[in-house]
Amino acid sequence: MLSKKYRFHSRGGVRYVYQKGKTIRKPKMSLVFAENTKGFTRLAVVVSKKVEKTAVGRNRIRRRIYEALRINFENIPKKYDYIFVVYSKDLMKLPFSELEKMLGELVAEAKVCYNK
Repeated sequence: MLSKKYRFHSRGGVRYVYQKGKTIRKPKMSLVFAENTKGFTRLAVVVSKKVEKTAVGRNRIRRRIYEALRINFENIPKKYDYIFVVYSKDLMKLPFSELEKMLGELVAEAKVCYNK
């Protein structure tokens, strides 16, 4: 699991990212990101009840995404807040390598967006 330091601790930070951030959408998930003043990266994963009715399923999706982010944390640009919003329960059964690839594409696209 990703260290607590790199996760959001209040709704205020999440609300700020949703209001001020940019969004990149893909068919199964989207990424909302904004620059922060904390000096380190913060991450959140949002899985709605519309995606998966059971808490077990939502938590499984969330844990898989956090693990992929933890493994590839050094490749994520620093000083930004990222919120990954899941739209499809297919991520529960998606091979882990494909999940990592999808997350990498989203972060790479975000890097292109904020370098403009």
